[in-house]
Parts: sequence; C-alpha cells; structure tokens
Amino acid sequence: MSTFSALGIRKDYIKSIQEIGISKPTEIQEKAIPILLKSKTDFIGLAQTGTGKTAAFGLPVLHQIDASSEHIQALILSPTRELVQQIKKQLFKFTKYVDERIFLEAVFGGEKIDRQMNNLKRTTHIVVATPGRLIDLIERGAVDISHVKTVILDEADEMLSMGFKQDLNRILKFTTKSDRKTWLFSATMPEEIKKIIKTYMDGNAPRVEVNPKSLVNENIRHHFVKTTIKEKTDLIITFLEKREAQRGIIFCRTKAGAQNLAKQLTEEGFSAAALEGDMQQKERDKVMRAFKNESLQYLISTDVSARGIDVKELEFVIHHQLPEQTDYYTHRSGRTARAGKTGVSLALVLPYELERVHELQKELNIKFTEVTV
Repeated sequence: MSTFSALGIRKDYIKSIQEIGISKPTEIQEKAIPILLKSKTDFIGLAQTGTGKTAAFGLPVLHQIDASSEHIQALILSPTRELVQQIKKQLFKFTKYVDERIFLEAVFGGEKIDRQMNNLKRTTHIVVATPGRLIDLIERGAVDISHVKTVILDEADEMLSMGFKQDLNRILKFTTKSDRKTWLFSATMPEEIKKIIKTYMDGNAPRVEVNPKSLVNENIRHHFVKTTIKEKTDLIITFLEKREAQRGIIFCRTKAGAQNLAKQLTEEGFSAAALEGDMQQKERDKVMRAFKNESLQYLISTDVSARGIDVKELEFVIHHQLPEQTDYYTHRSGRTARAGKTGVSLALVLPYELERVHELQKELNIKFTEVTV
C-alpha cells in the first residue's frame, strides 16, 4: 500500500489531508497522482464519483500553482453548482498548512454574476466553474484564461448529458495552446467524450481506469418489487412506514413526477420535498440544506438534480421508475451506503420492465433480489 508521501505529495499537504481524515490513497489517487505531479501531460481518468478523484487531480494541480503570479493558472469544470462548491471547499481545506496563499474562486449559475465578477478582480489562481457560467464571464471579459496551464474536466460525461457540449468545446478552443494540459475525468466513455479527447488532447495521453467491474458499491443491496402504476405510491408509503427513522432519496424520471409524489407524501404526513430542475436556486438550496441538516427526512429528486448531493447516513434509495441510462442507476444507488455503511436500493418495476432488471444485472455485475414490501 503506498503512502501520499511516496506518491510525491508535499508534507504540508499531507498534514491537511490527514486532518480531514484522508490517510491512505485510493486507487485513482495512487495511479493518477504520480503521473500528474511529475509529467506535464494530458490525462484521462475513468472513475466514478466517490472514488476520491477530487484529491487525485486537486493535489497535483495545487502543487503546480505559482502563487507569486497573479494569473489564473488552472480551470476546473464540473457539471453542477453543488459539485463546484464541493471541489472548491475541498481544495481550500487542502491548502490549510501551505505557506504561500493559493486563491480559489468558484463560479456557477444561479448566483448573481456581478458578485462573481467582483470576486474575480482579486488575485485568483484556480477557478472552479460550471461551463455555462464560465462562458458568460469570459464573454464579459471578467475572467482572463490566457495564462491557464491546466484545464480539468470533472464528470465530463455528466457535463455532456446536461447539455454543456458547446460550452465545453468553446472553452477548450479558447484555452488551446501548445503548453496547456487537459485532464479529463469521466465515469463512462460515450462517443462525444471520445471526440473531445481526439480533438483537444494528445493521442498518447496516459489513461487510468479504476476497477470498472465494481462500478457499483458492494455495500448496497439491490432489491426490486413488482408493482403496477396505480400501486406505486401506496407501496412507497408502506416501505417508509416500516423504516420509521431512516432517511433516503426517491428518484423520479420527470420533474412533474417528482412534484406529484412529494405532494402525495406530504399529504400523508411524511417529511418530504421535491428537488427538480425548474426550481429557483434559492428554493433548491433551501431543500438541500433541510435535507443535509436532517430537518427533512425524504428527498424526491430527478436524476440531474441529484448530482453532487453528498449526504452521509442515507439508508435507502428508491427508484420510482428505473432510469433509462445504466450509469444513472449507478449514480442513484451510489447515494446510499457511503463511507463504508450499507444501504438498500429498491426499484419499483412494472411487469414489462423485468427485462431491464436483467440488463442492469449483466451490465453492472450486480445481483437483484425480488422482495415484497
């Protein structure tokens, strides 16, 4: 088992990550850090959320910043406001014992752009951003990316599936210079990602893949229950009543579905609220805060809205309907059983969807058990 100092991480960084509770490198950290620290290279990392990739790219990028310069030297792009804030927070914690001041700024939609423009007038070394907001700022001349040495695409497949393809292409075009390096992290490798790699990255870029076989956390028990559309809500109510104090997320495929279910559960006296794409950012934040501080017991969410939610101690995830995309199942079920705990993922399945259950078993190498609630 290697250590962070063997990987080349400086002592002042090791001190801060140990304080956060990171002592042994994860697989992606072990494989990526030495490459990213030692060689100026493009890089492709295939890794799921929850594998420790923020430290895998964050520590090397911090090591490369020249704090005596005022320029923005690195861009980190991530799909959602929640993830952007999480990455910034984590990198900030990493720098606790570092003598030189490394300045980080997070920019994302849903917050007043003037405030972000003002913040960027101060010295900034690393910008963590959602693609859309970054483009806005570049167009307003509020951010100078001409000195950027490293562009990191985190959850690249997610950014594409959320419609950021054009923004990403524009950002990569803006920053294309011979000495600029691109580090791309993605859970899956759809055609669009391969295109980005081919267009903007070195053909010999090192690739690191993290145990693709165990895409899904092995502490999750996968259950399904056969039901009809009519019975779904009653079934969920029965399930929740049996697990009185437990907390969880219920996934719906559509915004309307999420709102309806939240309304039905609230009327039945459950502590539930919906999180979906049409909500105002203020409302979203309010719901997320309530869920994190446990004043809200159940979150009903669409797939895109749940990105970047990292709430520990969730005992279960319910799929009101199975997702169309396989990796959405991974992302959804991965919201439970965090940090070594166990959890249950329960899918409500209509008779014609049994085929889909078999497909998921095969593709993700997991086993579903049929249960009755």
